[in-house]
Amino acid sequence: MNVRVARAAWAWGRGLSCSRGASSLLLPPPGAVDVEELLRDATAAEEGPREASVRRLPGQCSVLLFPGQGSQVVGMGRGLLRYPRVRELYAAAHRVLGYDLLELSLHGPQEALDRTVHCQPAVFVASLAAVEKLHHLQPAVIENCVAAAGFSVGEFAALVFAGAMEFCEGLYAVKIRAEAMQEASEAVPSGMLSILGQPQSKFTFACLEAQEHCKTLGIENPVCEVSNYLFPDCRVISGHLEALQFLQKNSSKYHFRRTKMLPVSGGFHTRLMEPALEPLAQVLKAIDVKKPLVSVHSNVNGNRYMDPKHIQKLLVQQVVSPVKWEQTMHAIYERKKGTEFPKTFEVGPGKQLGTILKSCNLQAWRSYSHVEVQEADEDLH
Repeated sequence: MNVRVARAAWAWGRGLSCSRGASSLLLPPPGAVDVEELLRDATAAEEGPREASVRRLPGQCSVLLFPGQGSQVVGMGRGLLRYPRVRELYAAAHRVLGYDLLELSLHGPQEALDRTVHCQPAVFVASLAAVEKLHHLQPAVIENCVAAAGFSVGEFAALVFAGAMEFCEGLYAVKIRAEAMQEASEAVPSGMLSILGQPQSKFTFACLEAQEHCKTLGIENPVCEVSNYLFPDCRVISGHLEALQFLQKNSSKYHFRRTKMLPVSGGFHTRLMEPALEPLAQVLKAIDVKKPLVSVHSNVNGNRYMDPKHIQKLLVQQVVSPVKWEQTMHAIYERKKGTEFPKTFEVGPGKQLGTILKSCNLQAWRSYSHVEVQEADEDLH
């Protein structure tokens, strides 16, 4: 499908006239734009005899990457406020969330912003606001986007960008997800440990031994498992805090080069998050999910979403499944030798996804840019 997203006034242009509560979010706002219809009209002429002449070369295409929890920083959003509609996004977020997300994002405190219940919506909105900046500065990037992916909660932003759900519905789902994950993380002392390993690192064996250690401490059904596949020899392991402390203490035994606890409140993407499944499943059932207008790749398996039911199912499964980001990068950037790579833009706070891309695919990274969200004076090159 020859999708021209920019000509559709881009996907989340509708759905900003929202208010709090699921019931109001389920109804399209008055005068809502039918993005699918606009796209059909915009592309109808191109898909006729002239289609071959307007087909884009690989180097003219773009990929958008949306960051996840952990990328939040006080001040994010300051570099976006002078662009059209960004304040509208934050005003809509205020109505959905019931608190001033822009104030929290700009001024903190960091401890409040870091809470799961706040940082997931904050990263989601900042990322889509960054898309608005990108659309203003380089509209062709949006027009020529062929794929998108988001890390954990970033997947919701990617789907909203691709027109699979409206902004306010997506944000409401993120709100419910964040609240449920916060509650689940408070039930068990748990966390996430980033590990830079080497080819001989024994991640699975290390997790098994850490679980056995927890059993000697009287912990029943201990959790310690790989929760993020970042790039070759780099993993995040989530689980009980006692298990993660054991891994740090015995890191040399498992050939770990470096370990670092992540600033998150729980063991995300493991079965410790099972209490969050039902609330998220219920809200996703109530949302009018559509087929994405550009390819969006799932964290669960790295593959493209095929249809709305697929999206609803895997977004729930994602909460207790490892994020297969390394596999996703291979799926997006796989191409024949000699074929150009698309331009890649990380839209949202931080440059972590760019760093990971560099380790996964150096050639693809050479066409990488980051859309700054903190400072107002940086333009894209």
